[in-house]
Amino acid sequence: MSYTGWILLTASLVGLSCGFIGVLLILRRMAMMADAISHTVLIGIVVAFLVTRELGGVHMLIGAIAAGLLTAVLVQWFHSRGVQQEASIGVVFTTLFAVGVVLIATEVGNVHLDVKHTLMGEITFIPWEKIELPWVGAIPEAVFILFLVLLVVLVTILAFYKEWKITSFDPALAASLGIPVLLMHYVFMSLVSVTTVAAFDAVGAIMVVAMLITPAAAAYLWTDRLSIMLLLSGSFGVLSAIMGYYIAAWLDTSISGSMAFSTGIVFMISFLCSPKHGILAKSIRPSMSA
Repeated sequence: MSYTGWILLTASLVGLSCGFIGVLLILRRMAMMADAISHTVLIGIVVAFLVTRELGGVHMLIGAIAAGLLTAVLVQWFHSRGVQQEASIGVVFTTLFAVGVVLIATEVGNVHLDVKHTLMGEITFIPWEKIELPWVGAIPEAVFILFLVLLVVLVTILAFYKEWKITSFDPALAASLGIPVLLMHYVFMSLVSVTTVAAFDAVGAIMVVAMLITPAAAAYLWTDRLSIMLLLSGSFGVLSAIMGYYIAAWLDTSISGSMAFSTGIVFMISFLCSPKHGILAKSIRPSMSA
């Protein structure tokens, strides 16, 4: 596959995984958890480096996932004790991210681990960092990891589709039916953390947040059916990835930033043109009824 092909495949896998997860985030009114976790994983990465003094390896993934889960646990803990959920997210997000930034500035030193890399990622380097797989050959490591994450996300959503649907739309009904709502919450937060971490190094926090929230918000404008919403959100994520790459090539600018910008374009088109909630549809209906 060509250099461009690997970049597009990497970004498309991010778009699919984040698009599917983002729908459940939107339905659960937890969109800002995506922003929180995509930033607080920084402290997990830094702590893992300080313990091992290595920038690569599974320990970085473990540290980042642990930080994501810590974020979810702390937010839930504060919320269960009377703090509004938005305030809980804001307090935990800013505090843990700030600690990560301080540790980078004071403890990490000259190692290639910085805030700019955290925010924007290094998707242009993805095609060069390859691993050998049996029967497949050499493929970028990020593509392999993101493909595995996509499989985990798909299997988990499909295996517990009914539970996700009920707990997202009506947690009280889910509890009355005997569905372990709190357990499902932490399983979902684990999925968010794993997906965020897998995309983090490749595309950076900005694109992760954009892919988790904006395609799902756009899909929400087109349909009320969860299955269709999931398909639309994943498709919008892939479309944004492809469109963003060519915008970046045209303007000679950041690829991840352009992909994030493209999710905004997709949302604005949906906001204007969706048949049920779109501005144009709402303006046409009164004139037709008149």
